[in-house]
Amino acid sequence: MARESHATELPSLKSATRRSRGLCAFLLLLLGFFLLQGAAGAQVKEVRRVLVLSEVGPDYPAIALVDQGIHHALEQSRYKVEFYHEYLDAALFPDSATQQEYRDWYVRKYRNRKPDVIITVGPSPLELTLGLHETFFRDVPVIFCASTEDAVGGAKLDADFTGIWEEAEPVKTLEAALRLQPGTKHVFVVGGTSPYDRANEALFRERLRSYESKLDFQYFTDFTMPQLLERLQHLPNHSIVLHVCILRDAAGTQFIDATEAAPMVARASNAPVFTFFDVDLGYGEVGGDVSSFASEGQVAGAMALRIIGGEKPKDIPVVRGTNVYMFDWRALERWRLNEQNLPPGSIVLNRPVSFWQVYRRYILAGILVISAQSLAIFALLWQRARRRKTEQELRESEERFRLIANSAPVMIWMSGPDKLCTYFNPPRLEFTGRTLREELGNGWAEGVHPEDLEPCLETYSQAFDRRESFQMEYRLRRHDGEYRWIFDHGVPRFNADGAFAGFVGFCIDVTGRKEAEEALSSVSRKLIEAHEEERTWIARELHDDIDQRIALLAVNLDGLGRDLPASEGQTSRRIKEVQEYVSDLGSDIQALSHRLHSSKLEYLGLVAACEAFCREFSGQQNVEIDFHSQDIPKELPPETALCLFRVLQEALQNAVKHSGARQFKVLLKAASNEIQLSVHDSGVGFDLQKAMSGHGLGFTSMKERMRLIGGHLSIDLKQQGGTTIHARVPLRTESMAAGAGGQISPSEL
Repeated sequence: MARESHATELPSLKSATRRSRGLCAFLLLLLGFFLLQGAAGAQVKEVRRVLVLSEVGPDYPAIALVDQGIHHALEQSRYKVEFYHEYLDAALFPDSATQQEYRDWYVRKYRNRKPDVIITVGPSPLELTLGLHETFFRDVPVIFCASTEDAVGGAKLDADFTGIWEEAEPVKTLEAALRLQPGTKHVFVVGGTSPYDRANEALFRERLRSYESKLDFQYFTDFTMPQLLERLQHLPNHSIVLHVCILRDAAGTQFIDATEAAPMVARASNAPVFTFFDVDLGYGEVGGDVSSFASEGQVAGAMALRIIGGEKPKDIPVVRGTNVYMFDWRALERWRLNEQNLPPGSIVLNRPVSFWQVYRRYILAGILVISAQSLAIFALLWQRARRRKTEQELRESEERFRLIANSAPVMIWMSGPDKLCTYFNPPRLEFTGRTLREELGNGWAEGVHPEDLEPCLETYSQAFDRRESFQMEYRLRRHDGEYRWIFDHGVPRFNADGAFAGFVGFCIDVTGRKEAEEALSSVSRKLIEAHEEERTWIARELHDDIDQRIALLAVNLDGLGRDLPASEGQTSRRIKEVQEYVSDLGSDIQALSHRLHSSKLEYLGLVAACEAFCREFSGQQNVEIDFHSQDIPKELPPETALCLFRVLQEALQNAVKHSGARQFKVLLKAASNEIQLSVHDSGVGFDLQKAMSGHGLGFTSMKERMRLIGGHLSIDLKQQGGTTIHARVPLRTESMAAGAGGQISPSEL
């Protein structure tokens, strides 16, 4: 048992390692303190107690390795684990009386704080636990490690026990030694006189008995340490040493085997020394099939974690042996033992680090830096070449553009990202009669008509800010002083890297088109005026002449009916029917007269006329019309009132014809220096493009009327949600000859 110091540790580093571990432990405790302070109110974990009983004190490296493995495994627990460590010091106090005092002390110490799990490290703690299990530690799970079955006399364990039995394999170590040193003739087994030493000696004698007929075996187990070292210095050739364990020599001197006895044996021996425990490696021993105390601690901790989690010991099988082939490279080199002869899967410790292993990170970092720099240089060269090519292409492109622009039949301009113009082609300069210097920057604005300058600059600036194309019309002074209408279309341009570079645009003289539009507008106005005059004449003729005659005819028929004798009842009824028919005809003619020309619009104003029409139309078509008006002035230009009245008539007639609805809403209001009319139905809607391109004059008439008075007409269609017609007319309406501002844009329709 009690194997010491991990094979990779050097004696000279032991104190430094302890100091570093102490500092790490302090920092971890400090960090844990602050973390616990922050989480104290969050959740309080349940407590589980773990008692660790060890054969010897914590100065023995084997005990430290086992404790480390146990603690590491139990860090995964969802409970708060309280650790209790007790050391029997069986090597220092082997007498039964002292050990009995220890037993009594533990009974008193833990009678009010019984552990949830006991972990025994070594045979003595296991024997103590077996003696107290029935009386004091009843039903407490026990996990054992760092002991062999032979060391506890093959004691029978009940269902509360599980753990790890060490399986000493001296035969495997001997066979590995014979492979490394084939000419071996003498085997010297080195051990001590403590009970643990004697138990191991007996086990090794039994296991190696079959080799005594082949090799010369001698057991150096009853010597003082000086005597042992003296003999080891004079071993015969072709010898090997099997170091078992020395916790006490024949003189009664106590030793820590891993850090005291084992190093002295390795230094004194003139033959390679093989060992059986991982903590002995690193002081000159070659190695062998060793028991790993670090692995035992990890396995024992994992078992404790399962038991704390609710599993029973009987459901956790006992593990037999955690051995592994492990050797020290420095000892192999010292004794010139060929590494190729090691058993398969062997672990070799303390192998010197190669130049590549030492400086691998720096080499890789250097390669990466050099590669990155090379790639950066290549990328810069490639980018430089590409930039030169792009600049060349750009120059060629600009030359082609200027060649095309200078010979184009339209006026072309270009501006930078600062909104200042940087180029005008010759046709533009010829049109204005100004030099390029005069036009550059904002000089071009000097030729814009004063009435058009502000909206022109506003459109230009907004397009720049939004990086969007624009179209506008304005009047520009020609070289002869005459202002001509110009259509200007500008689009944003961007560099190869996507950066905004300004605008480029073209202008064309559209004065002829504007004059044609004005002429067409004048013709349209005259046609509509003639149409209204004709409607007015027909309405008056129907109302003042024909309607009066029909009324007189109805009166005569009524008189004729009264003059007939009672015997002519059948004839009287026929005359009565004719009279009613004539009266209905008169009413229809009167309504037609009102639709053709509303006298109420002329004498009472727009609101009264619209309200009367809605009421009459509702009765004729048997529909509901909800009419509302807000803040409509009584005095309106006649053309404005007439236009809105005609739009209302046409909109309601189309709605009744196409929507299929029986309820309509009409709103007439004044807002924001304009009059707004909306006609809404909740019908099925219709195909606007089909309606606009049809043969009827309804939408065409409304559109043309609104355009002539500077108004706007828009139609809002919603799928299965009805149709709303909006008409907006400025309150300060110019004459019907004023222009092109009232056309319907595609977006509005």
